[in-house]
Amino acid sequence: MNDYRIPVTVLTGFLGSCKTTLLNRILTEEHGRRIAVIENEYGEVGIDDALVYNSEEEVFEMNNGCICCTVRGDLIRILGTLLRRRETFDRIIIETTGLADPAPVAQTFFFDDELRSALRLDAIVTLVDARHILEHLDDARPEGVENEALEQVAFADRIVLNKTDLVTPTELERVRRRLLSINAMVEILPATRADADLGRILDVGAFDLDRVLESEPGFLMDLEHEHDATVTSVGIERRGVVDGDRLQVWLTDLLRERGVDLFRSKGILDVDALPRPYVFQGVHMLLDAEDGRPWPEGQERLNRLVFIGRNLDRAELEAGFDACLARVVA
Repeated sequence: MNDYRIPVTVLTGFLGSCKTTLLNRILTEEHGRRIAVIENEYGEVGIDDALVYNSEEEVFEMNNGCICCTVRGDLIRILGTLLRRRETFDRIIIETTGLADPAPVAQTFFFDDELRSALRLDAIVTLVDARHILEHLDDARPEGVENEALEQVAFADRIVLNKTDLVTPTELERVRRRLLSINAMVEILPATRADADLGRILDVGAFDLDRVLESEPGFLMDLEHEHDATVTSVGIERRGVVDGDRLQVWLTDLLRERGVDLFRSKGILDVDALPRPYVFQGVHMLLDAEDGRPWPEGQERLNRLVFIGRNLDRAELEAGFDACLARVVA
């Protein structure tokens, strides 16, 4: 009750678990909190900025790298900038890329004296895709290469077990037991479209350093970690109008043939005959599409796509999408 430091929530979870969906719920619900958001995307083309709803909150983007390693210094600099204007917000939410290990992110709040005195790590909230989590947990990795999905579950203070509508009750119980076998003390919140009770996620004071040190004695050691080098990101940006029929055929074939290795796909496209952006998001072979927010007036309608997966062929993906363009705008 006497801790006046700013609470920080780390929102993590493997690719396609709906972290941005939960973030949008937090930003749009009437809860009276003033929130600063730090977003991290993996890849050279950013998509999530257009998927986050307009709000009064400040949103800082960190692209082209993973927050737990290559752009960790950027996180420290952004947090330092925020502290110089701390009267404009009450709390901070950090949304990590789906390939992030949350441990190095959490370490940030204990290594730096300024951050430790001004910020309090409130909770690590991990979203889990009930349909796909077991295959990600069982994904064999080379020696010394971390399984990020496993680390995200292990370090969670709260798990939002999402997409429960896509599995049977038996499958859901199997997933729940597996999660508890990794993290026996975690609170699991079932959800369908990330519709968990925000009161169980924000300002819960759930992060316990002593508990973490008990299970991970080397937590405060700044150890190097290695990602799976076969998992890469391919970003595509193109001007032009997309032929909707060609797009559907291409995406259908792509997901059918490469869906096992395609962890995440998403795009914001200018499709012919559609007045608003065509937004698609895929996880392995599952694809969901909807109308996006209206195109900003006076700004170029740029097609943006991102694919994250194993052994991706950039030239093949670019050629496949280029064939979907009905006409190119100079």
